[in-house]
Parts: sequence; structure tokens; C-alpha cells
Amino acid sequence: MSKLKVIPEKSLTNNSRIVGLLAQLEKINTESTESDTARYVTSKILHLAQSQEKTRREMTAKGSTGMEVLLSTLENTKDLQTTLNILSILVELVSAGGGRRASFLVTKGGSQILLQLLTNASKDSPPHEELMVQIHSVLAKIGPKDKKFGVKARINGALNITLSLVKQNLQNHRLVLPCLQLLRVYSANSVNSVSLGKNGVVELMFKIIGPFSKKNSGLMKVALDTLAALLKSKTNARRAVDRGYVQVLLTIYVDWHRHDNRHRNMLIRKGILQSLKSVTNIKLGRKAFIDANGMKILYNTSQECLAVRTLDPLVNTSSLIMRKCFPKNRLPLPTIKSSFHFQLPVIPVTGPVAQLYSLPPEVDDVVDESDDNDDIDLEAESEMENEDDLDQNFKNDDIETDINKLKPQQVPGRTIEELKMYEHLFPELVDDFQAFTHSGACALAGIHRVCGTLNFDYDLISKEPKPFVFEGKLRGPIVVPTAGEDASGSSANLKKGPVMKEKVSPKGEEDKQPAFMDVAKEDIKVDDRTLQQQLGDQNRTILPTHGLNNDIVKALDRITLQNIPSQTAPGLTAEVKKDCSLPLAVLTCTKACPHMATCGNVLFEGRTVQLGKLCCTGVETEDDEDTESNSSVEQASVEVPDGPTLHDPDLYIEVVKNTKSVPEYSEVAYPDYFGHIPPPFKEPILERPYGVQRYGIPHQSYSIKTGTFLHWKRTKIAQDIERLIHQTDIIDRVVYDLDNPNYTIPEEGDILKFNSKFESGNLRKVIQIRKNEYDLILNSDINSNHYHQWFYFEVSGMRPGVAYRFNIINCEKSNSQFNYGMQPLMYSVQEALNARPWWIRMGTDICYYKNHFSRSSVAAGGQKGKSYYTITFTVNFPHKDDVCYFAYHYPYTYSTLQMHLQKLESAHNPQQIYFRKDVLCETLSGNSCPLVTITAMPESNYYEHICQFRNRPYVFLSARVHPGETNASWVMKGTLEYLMSNNPTAQSLRESYIFKIVPMLNPDGVINGNHRCSLSGEDLNRQWQSPNPDLHPTIYHAKGLLQYLAAVKRLPLVYCDYHGHSRKKNVFMYGCSIKETVWHTNDNASSCDVVEDMGYRTLPKILSHIAPAFCMSSCSFVVEKSKESTARVVVWREIGVQRSYTMESTLCGCDQGKYKGLQIGTRELEEMGAKFCVGLLRLKRLTSPLEYNLPSSLLDFENDLIESSCKVTSPTTYVLDEDEPRFLEEVDYSAESNDELDIELAENAGDYEPSAQEEVLSDSELSRTYLP
Repeated sequence: MSKLKVIPEKSLTNNSRIVGLLAQLEKINTESTESDTARYVTSKILHLAQSQEKTRREMTAKGSTGMEVLLSTLENTKDLQTTLNILSILVELVSAGGGRRASFLVTKGGSQILLQLLTNASKDSPPHEELMVQIHSVLAKIGPKDKKFGVKARINGALNITLSLVKQNLQNHRLVLPCLQLLRVYSANSVNSVSLGKNGVVELMFKIIGPFSKKNSGLMKVALDTLAALLKSKTNARRAVDRGYVQVLLTIYVDWHRHDNRHRNMLIRKGILQSLKSVTNIKLGRKAFIDANGMKILYNTSQECLAVRTLDPLVNTSSLIMRKCFPKNRLPLPTIKSSFHFQLPVIPVTGPVAQLYSLPPEVDDVVDESDDNDDIDLEAESEMENEDDLDQNFKNDDIETDINKLKPQQVPGRTIEELKMYEHLFPELVDDFQAFTHSGACALAGIHRVCGTLNFDYDLISKEPKPFVFEGKLRGPIVVPTAGEDASGSSANLKKGPVMKEKVSPKGEEDKQPAFMDVAKEDIKVDDRTLQQQLGDQNRTILPTHGLNNDIVKALDRITLQNIPSQTAPGLTAEVKKDCSLPLAVLTCTKACPHMATCGNVLFEGRTVQLGKLCCTGVETEDDEDTESNSSVEQASVEVPDGPTLHDPDLYIEVVKNTKSVPEYSEVAYPDYFGHIPPPFKEPILERPYGVQRYGIPHQSYSIKTGTFLHWKRTKIAQDIERLIHQTDIIDRVVYDLDNPNYTIPEEGDILKFNSKFESGNLRKVIQIRKNEYDLILNSDINSNHYHQWFYFEVSGMRPGVAYRFNIINCEKSNSQFNYGMQPLMYSVQEALNARPWWIRMGTDICYYKNHFSRSSVAAGGQKGKSYYTITFTVNFPHKDDVCYFAYHYPYTYSTLQMHLQKLESAHNPQQIYFRKDVLCETLSGNSCPLVTITAMPESNYYEHICQFRNRPYVFLSARVHPGETNASWVMKGTLEYLMSNNPTAQSLRESYIFKIVPMLNPDGVINGNHRCSLSGEDLNRQWQSPNPDLHPTIYHAKGLLQYLAAVKRLPLVYCDYHGHSRKKNVFMYGCSIKETVWHTNDNASSCDVVEDMGYRTLPKILSHIAPAFCMSSCSFVVEKSKESTARVVVWREIGVQRSYTMESTLCGCDQGKYKGLQIGTRELEEMGAKFCVGLLRLKRLTSPLEYNLPSSLLDFENDLIESSCKVTSPTTYVLDEDEPRFLEEVDYSAESNDELDIELAENAGDYEPSAQEEVLSDSELSRTYLP
């Protein structure tokens, strides 16, 4: 035997020693040196690996050949000790290095070599124990890092080898432990799991696990983990159920729960729960769980765990199991279709609406028996050859990859002759303004012109507001409701209100004015110029005025307007109210009101006043003093805007008369009648206390403060589970039902009363569950069977100091900002009468979670096994017998829009502002869709001024295609008010552009309380490619306007569609870019060939600097296949507008900038609309620097705006993932979402952020910058 020459250790560094030893080992392999030499070298390497981390790093470093040398030696050696030494080295390497070193070993082919070694070692009889322990230990470490490990193990026959070892050595815990660890890895492959199950592995696991014991807890834990992995197979789960193992698992869990007093074995208890969670994935498992009283067992044990925060994993897992096993109930509805029916003029041939109409009448569409879809075993019983498909990186198939489809291709769609029908909506392109005088006064009458063979008369500028024309038949009285109370009221127990002195009017006067009005007259009266200057002001203040007499409150509580002429009704001091956002707060009456008729005759001539319940208590005073002592003018201070607002209650009532709804509403909600002003305080995003939804979301996602841990609080979801366990406590009484026209309101005084029979209202049914808890069911969109999210309803009959819980139980989205600080909105009539007429964020203990109500596959687009979700919140009402309204977001009705447009039209300055309000078309139910044109009047009728006027670029804006996104209307309101203001920047903006605005693309959906669709039952923002003029008239004609502009070579510079987003914070934009779309398909070669103007990024970048709520990092410019029929993509692709956007505004709040941590309100939304206008002005300067010169004062003003606003420094990237943590349960973001799809794409952050060099380019250079 030749002796090995060993270099003295002291002369070498550690690194040199390991390198030298590995070199010697490699030489041994090539020369086939005797085994004792290899044994000596490997023992020295093992010693270094065990003692020095530096050695372990050296052997697994990039470029090192140490691992190949070891594996080669392991594969070729016949010496047992050498094999054991190398296996021990590998154990040291993968144990200390985590996943990276295990992955490194896999890449070097370690899995195959070790599996072959296992096969060879198993041929020995008996197998060498130490060798088997080491092989299984290494394989258990590296197996999870090899995505093809399951296939390799099955091919090598390793599954049965390991299983046999366990069966033959159950008492040898040292050997069984690594074998069980490897079995768990095997079971990650479904085919392996089924194969092992057939060979008795499930029964084997139940021989290892057992009741509480202080011995062998490590083995018990591994066995439970292996069992949980095995039971994920439906085949194995059915086998466990058939053998009664569900009862066994529950018994073992209770035993461990009772004896583990110090909670040292929480992992074992969780392992048992994980096995229960796996077995209850099938219907048989859930039934066995219920039959074994599992609901009560887990409920009681989890309640006992609530006091110990470290046991939260047990509470959460128990909750998931209970919620999964909770028997699926059907919604308590006769049908999931809307309560209201509208017969379509044309029935679509295909699509969900066609399916809805084709359903036989006897079909139960609320639930079907196949919803649980668990008995279909989707597992392959044979080897799947395509398992490596799972190894592919995530790829979003929704992104359009066909560059030919991405390239904008202007398609006329309709002939020029067809598009001529839109000429009359563009008089600004042909008017010569011959009516101009040199002084610039505008006294335009009808201008007659001839265009081809068509004659048109145009009333270009109205000096006075157009009269409101009543075109339809009045369908009964318009009622300001009080939750459906009886119209009659008793005045015997009326609470006395403040008494005001009345100024007696001369005989013959129709109106009686209180004396104090003379005092406030100067403050309230505002001329037109003041109005125009203040329309754009976002910081509204309100002047002091006076409170009302109690008798007036009675009169206002229920107003019924009989058939009266369309002109403004007399009374109510209309001339004052038109300029006051609190019209009811300036009315007084000294007379008592013993008779309803008297009150009606004196105060509301021409109207009948019916007293409602609110009158019986009157206006609550702000203090406890006797109201008689306050009979002077000392009343609550009410602020009035510096300039008149756009709200006019009288005008609103007149508009409502012409609004056509499917249910033929005759009531008006108080908030819509009174109006809303932003509250003078900030509303932070809610920080929920720990424990509110411990069963729904892991506690790590909370903002937890010391002292807020509600450890003993009974959680919301636990209360739902109690419904099954303690069914006798449930009242289950219907208290409101739209489906039952003969339904009568309960007379009990302690029951809340509900109402939603008013414009934009949505509440279908209410069921009282417990004394102060109610389940609420929303109405689906008309001609649809889903889209439940928008709600707007009235509540009355409340008592102060009582916590009322409301559960909206048929929501469809799998996540909501209600889980991350958003609150519902509430409007109190009592507060409005006390000079606080605003919607406020209200509600505590808010959470959103999956419930036990099953969704029919008919409503889920064919998907089976879907459940509804619950929004739950608790409210303490401040006033007794108040009338309160709740809404998903700030309501903005169609009638409100029409009222605002009429107020803008009547208040504008025709000498400066060119304003037209046309009717784009009629909707399916006969409502008009308004089209607004705004620009600046030409300086004169000189040729160059007329040319400048006609050649202004167009900006086309639209909003509210989705009725539930009311924030879009508030942003549009801010835009309209800013454009109509006398702000110098607004004047420059009007001189720069012609604005064509469709402020409400879906009037019918808004009126009828839909969330997503029009009366056609379809999402109008998915109809832009091929709109049907009979089913989608607003989209058909809005697209026609854009096609007309393209045909006459007047393509808009910007198109923007205002939307709302329910699952993300801030305001952001979606645009269209070929290059960015291709980039995100990982086809970098294709993207390099694309040359694209970066101009589409300019406007969002500007907004990120000047608008505090805008967030550039949330913007996306990727085109998805599912969005090909949206306005944004069609206008970009077919019309050819490069800057085609969807602007999304959060429904919740902001997490960056000036408004970070605050819920968004109407003030911020209107500000966003105004900032959008300022951004357009800056865009004009950037895109046309040579021909457009702003006054230096305006440039300074713009710079000040930019410098004073928040700076967004995060990189621009394609960010569509959720901005919050996920649920414990699987979150399924399906195509049902009403938002742009939230798809997490890749790590290309900042790929398209303009560089610092680009930032300092000149305006002209910036406008022509191309992507590299």
C-alpha cells in the first residue's frame, strides 16, 4: 500500500487546506487509489466542514468544483466508511446553509446520485442503518428544492424502499424520523401521494400518532406533517374518512389541548389541525367532521385559546376549518336575478344576458347541488409526463403578445355619411361668431348655417338658464321619505323647538319671510361674478345662519309634491335657497302645527306636507337647556360657501320628476335633497384593534398598538359560527323585502326600519338575526344575477347607546379595502338639521370575509364551489329616532348631475366661456345622456381669432360608466367646476383646448342602483369594440363622436375615462404602450425592435407632481387581452389617441403623499379633478412650447403648485398587485372584478422610469423622446 503524502497543516491557510484535500480526492478518483486513502481524505474534509463555516462556504461557492468531486466520489466508491463520510459532509453543508446550498447540490445532480445510492443500499439484507439514516437525511433536505424530485424518486423505486423501512422499524425512532421526513417530501407529488396511500401509508401514520405524551414529540410532529401532506390527496382523504380517522383526529386534538397546559407542543396541535384541514377539503370529510361534533369541539377549544396570543395559529386554523365545514346555505331569496325587471328591446344572442333569458322558469338559480364540486377527483392516477410544466416561471397570459394587434390601427368603423349625424354636436368647428361686437360682448342668438344638405339652428351661448322642460308623465308624488313610516303623525307629544319672530309680509305676498332673513340677506346674496370666481374654490366655508323651528322640521320630514307645474315651486324662500347649501336651515314658523293641512297651506303652497316619525322628536338641541330660553337668534353656527354651491333642493326636485327609473321611484333621499358639503375635519384610515378579524387575516397584517389587544373579544366570525352551534338564539325575522310587495313593516318599536326606494338606492332584503344584528342582502344589477357591491339605504327607528351590527352577506369580491381601514359612509338627517349636512366615515369592528352562503354556478359564470363574502360593521347612532343613510361611497345621482349642469349653465359668464349642454342620446329607459362642450369664447370675430378658436385641440373626458364608482363623478364635478371658474389658469386652459365631456356614460345604471351594468345587464366598458346602438346607445354614440373627430382630422390630444378602484389606494392611471406590454411578456428581443413615443407618460408624470393623491408607481401602461374592449384600449387602438387613459380613484384613501393615512373625501376627489385640469395646461406647454406662451405669473403659479405638492419618488413600474396582505384563505382574483385586473408581474421595477437626463430635457425634446 502506497502512503499518501500529506502537506503539513500548519503551513497552509484554511482555504488552501480544503482546496488541497479536494484536489487529492479528485486525484484518487481518477487513479482508483485504494479506499483507505479516500477514507482518510474525506474524514479530514468532514472535520473541516463540521468545524468551520468558511470551509462550507468555500465548497459551495460559485465556481467551486468541490461538490462535483464529492458527488463523483460518492457515486464511484465501494467503501462504506467513505460513503458515510461524504454523506455526513453533505448533511453539514445543507443543514447549515439553508435552501441555497441545497439548491446548489440539486444543480450538481445530487438528487439522482443519492436516489441511486438509496436503491443500491436497500439491496443489502439487512440495510445498513447508519447509511439509511444519512441518505434519508440528505434527501429530505434537498428534495423540496428539486421540482422533479417526485418523478425521480418514483422512477428509482425509492417510495417503496422508504415505506418498507418505516413499516419494519417502527420502534427505531432514529431511523423512522428521517424516513418520515422524506415521505413528506414524496407526498408533495400527487401521483406519489396516491401511490403511497394504496400501500397503506395513511394507516401507518395513525400507528405513530396518538394521545398526549411527553416522549417522542419530534417524531409525532413529523408524522403529523406527513399525514397532512398525504391527506391533500382526495383519494387518501376518502380512505381516512372511510376508516373513521376524522373522529380519531378530533379525539387526539382534544387530548393534546387538555394536557398541553404550558403550550409547549403547539406545533403538534397545529399538525393535527392541518390534517383535519386537509381531510375536510372533500365533502365526505366535512360531513364526517360535522357528524363527529367537530364544529363544537373546535369552537370551544379556539375560544379557550383566545387568551394566549401565541396560540393564534391554532385559532386561525380552527376558524378556517369551521368556516369550510359550515353547511353551505342558499341566500334567502326567491331568485338571484334583480328584484326589478326591464324588458330589453333586443335580446343578445350570446353572453350572460342571453343565458339569463334562456333559463327555464323552474330552474332554481339561487343554488345548485353541484356547487361543491369536490367528488370529482382531478388527480391523475398515472404518471403525468408534463409535470415539468409547473416549473415554468409565472407568466401572465392576459397580456397581449401579438404586436400586430397592439399597434394602433385607426379603423373608421362607420362611413363618413353615417358619422355626419354628429355634426350638430360640433358647432364650434364651423361657427363664424358674426354676432360678435368689437367690444367683445356676446349676444349670440340662433346662427343659421348650411352644412352640405343639412340645415342647423344653433343656440350657442345662453345668456339665461334654459328652462327645465318636463317631457314625461309624472308618475305619482315625489316623496322625501322617512323609512316608510305612516304619513300621518301626531303633534300632541311634539318637542318644542326654538321659536323665531316672524316678519309679517304685506297682504298679497305669496311668501312669508322670517325677520332674521333681513339680517343675513347681504351675506347670502352673491352676484354672478362672485359665483364664477368661487366655482373652482376647493376650500369652502359656510356663513353663520340660524336654526329651524321644530314645526318646520315636521313639515320637511315627509314632503309630497303633487302634480305641479315644472317651474320652481313657491315657498321655501327659493331665491335664498338657490345659493345656500343648507336650504332648510333658514326657515322658521312661530305657529304650532296642530294640523297637517295648516302647515302645508302656510309654508308650502302648492304642496301637501305629510308628517313623518322624525317630527315627533323634533330637532335635538346641542345642549340640555330648555329650548324656550333659546328663542332668540342664538342658534348653531352654519357655514355657507363664499360663493353659491351647485346644490339647489328646489331644482333637484324638479329634475327628479323627469328622471325615469325602472321601479318608478317616487321618493327622494334626504342626502340628495339636502346636499353634502365636506366635513371640516380629517378622517384617518381606520386602525382596527387586534382581534376584530383574527379568524380571517393573520395578525401580522395589523397595525397594533399597546393596549388595544382585545384578547377576550368574541370575534365577528365566531359569532357567525355560533349561529350553527346555538341556533335557538337566532331570531331570523324579515324586516324589509323588495321581493314581497305586500310586505308590511313590523310595528315593534325596537326594530330598525329600512328603505331603499329612491334614486341610486340598493338594498333588497333585511333579516333580523339577533336583537341588534341584521343581515342585509343587496340587489343585483338589472338583467343580471350578480355584481353585488354598491349599497345605499336608509335606516330609522334607532336608539342611542346601542351597538347595531350590519352584515351585508352577498358580496362577491374576494378581498376589499374594508379589511384595510376603509369605512362605510353615513349621513344623519338630525346632524344635517343641526348644521352638519355631510357624509362621514362611520363604523367600527369592520371586516370582510368569506361566509357560508353558496353562490350558484349560474351566477358565478359557470364556476362551482364559490361562496359569497360578508361586509360587517357596527354602528352606534348618536340620536334617538334619527333617519340615517348608509352608502358604499359618496352618492352622486343622475339627478344631481343634471342639477349641477343646469346650475353651471345658468351661472357661467357667456362673455368668457363657451358652454353647451347637448343630449348625446337617450338611454334604454328614456333618460338623456348629457354632452358638455367647454372652451373659451374667441377674442373677437376676426378671422385669426376664429381660426385659433376652431383649431384648439380637443380633450375628451368621460366618467361613470360603472354606476357604483361614484367617486368618478366627484372627480368629474371638480373638473367641471374648475373649467367653469374664473381662475386665470382655467381661462388659459379654456383658451388652449376644446373640452368634450360625457360626465355620465351609464345614467340608467346610476338611477336604478346598479353597481356595474346598464339596463342591458352588460358592463358598458366592455362594449367599446362593437357597441350595439339598441343595447349600448351611450357607448355607441360616444365612440361615434370620437370617430367623427378622427374622420375630420381633429383627433383628441387626450382621452380620459374616470373610474373608481375598490382594492387599491391613491389615484393612478392606466395607459397604453406597445413596448411596455411586450416587455412584460419577457420577449425582450421583440421589445427592442419597437420604437415608441414616450408621450403617454407625460400627463401621469405631471399629475404625480401636482396632485397630492396621485401615485405614479401604481400606474400601468400594459395592454391586457381582457381589456381590449374597454374605452382606454379601443380609443388608443382604433381611434388613434396616444394619450388614452383610465384614471382610477381609490374608494378608500391614500398611503403616500399629503393625504397619507387619510380616507379620501369629496374635497380630495374634486381637487383631483381640478388638478387634472392644471396637468392638461402643463401638458399643453410641454407639447407645444413654441406656439404656446403662458404669462410668467401663471408659470410661477404652476411651479409653486408643483413645488408645494408631494413628490413621488418611487419608480414607475407595472404594479397591479394587491397593496395589502392576503387572506389566510386562498384569494381568488377572478375576472369578476370591477377593477383593472390585479396581476402581480415581475421584477422589472423602474424599467420605464425616465432617467435624470430625460428629466432635464427641454420641453420640445421631451415631447419627442423615444424609448431606447
